[in-house]
Amino acid sequence: MRSLGFVRVLTTALALFLAGCGDERDGPGAIDQARLLAAASEPQNWLTASGGFDEQRYSTLKQINTQTVGQLGLAWSFEFDTNRGQEATPVVVDGVIYTSTAWSKVYAIDARTGKQLWQYDPKVSGEDGFKACCDVVNRGVAVWKGRVYVGAIDGRLIALDAQTGKPVWSVLTVDKSKPYTITGAPRVFDDKVIIGNGGAEFGVRGYVTAYDTDTGKQRWRFYTVPGDPAKGPDHAASDPIMRQAVKTWAGKWYDMGGGGTAWDSIVYDPEFDQVYIGVGNGSPWDRKIRSDGKGDNLFLSSIVALDAKTGRYKWHYQTSPGDSWDYTATQPMMLAELPIGGKSRKVLMQAPKNGFFYILDRQTGKLLSAKSYVKQTWVDHIDMATGRPVMSANAYYDDGLKIIEPATIGGHNWQPMSFSPQTGLVYIPTVNWSLSFEHDPGYKFIRGAEPNIYSKVGLDPMQPNGTGALIAWDPVGQREVWRVKQPEMVNGGTLATAGALVFSGDGHGEFSAFDARSGQRVWSFKQQSSIMAAPATYELDGVQYVAVLVGKGGGGVGMPELNRPRFTPQFGRLLVFKLGGKATLPAPNLAMQPANPPGDVFPTGAVARGEKLYSDKCSRCHEGWSVPDLRRSAALNDVAMWKSIVLEGVLAPNGMVSFSKMLTPQESEDVRAYVGSLARDLAREERKGPKQGATRDELSRVKPQ
Repeated sequence: MRSLGFVRVLTTALALFLAGCGDERDGPGAIDQARLLAAASEPQNWLTASGGFDEQRYSTLKQINTQTVGQLGLAWSFEFDTNRGQEATPVVVDGVIYTSTAWSKVYAIDARTGKQLWQYDPKVSGEDGFKACCDVVNRGVAVWKGRVYVGAIDGRLIALDAQTGKPVWSVLTVDKSKPYTITGAPRVFDDKVIIGNGGAEFGVRGYVTAYDTDTGKQRWRFYTVPGDPAKGPDHAASDPIMRQAVKTWAGKWYDMGGGGTAWDSIVYDPEFDQVYIGVGNGSPWDRKIRSDGKGDNLFLSSIVALDAKTGRYKWHYQTSPGDSWDYTATQPMMLAELPIGGKSRKVLMQAPKNGFFYILDRQTGKLLSAKSYVKQTWVDHIDMATGRPVMSANAYYDDGLKIIEPATIGGHNWQPMSFSPQTGLVYIPTVNWSLSFEHDPGYKFIRGAEPNIYSKVGLDPMQPNGTGALIAWDPVGQREVWRVKQPEMVNGGTLATAGALVFSGDGHGEFSAFDARSGQRVWSFKQQSSIMAAPATYELDGVQYVAVLVGKGGGGVGMPELNRPRFTPQFGRLLVFKLGGKATLPAPNLAMQPANPPGDVFPTGAVARGEKLYSDKCSRCHEGWSVPDLRRSAALNDVAMWKSIVLEGVLAPNGMVSFSKMLTPQESEDVRAYVGSLARDLAREERKGPKQGATRDELSRVKPQ
């Protein structure tokens, strides 16, 4: 039996009966509660970004299996109009694909042919794009009763007509005076659509809000961290529990927002009528700065269960009390029924950043098991009696530099994992990497201007580059079953199917199918863009398809990557595969402008000063994302043009806002000096020309011939 137990048998029969009675909105996107409860009974569709309420990302389709997968080929592809990071999993309803892309755009596409049916552009401003810590990404849409819901990066929740793509209503979910963003996919159930937000790194206070799907009217709101006690209650669903949570904080955290944003995983559990919220990191990271080094700081890095009707608190489990390492618990959660301790239990599973795989009783929140799925050094062990981690001497860095693993990117980040009831295994894209942490007594908080994430964080000299792997994890036996090394730290999410397959992409652009039992790679397709998103699968006219978005961006892309140069061209696309597919991709245009080192002579020390400024102010966008390669910029040799872009904000509509509040004119020139030094290095490489047998990535670094 699948994840929701006996109730699924009953709801499936009910849903089939109700389907015959019609829906209050017939036509495109006609999904309601009964249909979502019975999602497993119509595997020809993929009704939510994660496949269904259980969020397992598993399909019972098996036309594509270990015996037939060798015949898999490209059926068709679709070109998006943005090459920034693509993180969405498409929703497929009755022959129509609904998906979001970078810049919160939404597409409806014919699932048979790849023909665009409509497109919606919320016209997010470049200024709002700059507020995002981790690119202008979006992880998907929700579909309900003829409408498509998307959270825009500027904080709007928008309802679109599923047939035309025209807006039905739009509500601003955030305070625009603060640097909030939205990148996560909304969840929809029982005529409510729920959305969280991001921005903890910039100094905001997290919360989630449920809205009426028909009108956009707010139904309830739950704050995930306390506000300023002097301002009194929030008049929100969270008010009663905040009287307890505030006791776990110290100092004036509220002046810095506190963080705790719920920027990704939100799960609805119909069996207990609960919503589970994955809560993020503190703002700033260092608890010594944020909370005088005291307290658990609820509900940072926690799984919080709420009453779905009212938003009232029911229970919580904190994965990383007193978080000081960006160990968010926003990573995907899934529901299942597993034999734990010889007894069938209804459980919630999560593999958050901190390196432990958790299983909780989802009715009570009781910890049932916790085992590290990657190497970690911040905890000695988890005390199963209390559910609390027993901190290692290495955990907090108040008294000096510490090397801590996992790194801030986590042992597992937002890339979705999947669970196969067929094998009993969870398939997780993992990272092994460490960083150095050190308290900075001179730290100063600056709201919104730039990330307020840390005191001092740096590379581990013994492990400057991390590694990635796809692992199969046995949640009952609490052990790794198999592992496949991947080419980068940041790789794609996963999909498991009854064909005994696991699909996943990687950072080098290879989309692969693995034997779900052994981990053997049984098929792959190489294309020109990195893959971060998780796939979906559906069936039309008796033909099974597998769909995945490609295109790199998002968090972690500015970090060191194995065997991959910076600034590799990317292509935002949707790829759809079927058995016997013969389609081909357009030939990539890798032509790039040559390096453009400035002819200026800069003052002594300018390059060194510029390197630090570039690292602090520029690298989060200009290292690895599909934004302009500054080494080739015409502005490098034009002082006035550089000033107009960097200080005057002439390209603000494109996301390159003015840095006049963050850089002095001299500092701007120091950055130009440093980028100019990089351009000179690149020019020397270009003069050498491409080496024999150069890869596409290497070719992108040299002057076109």
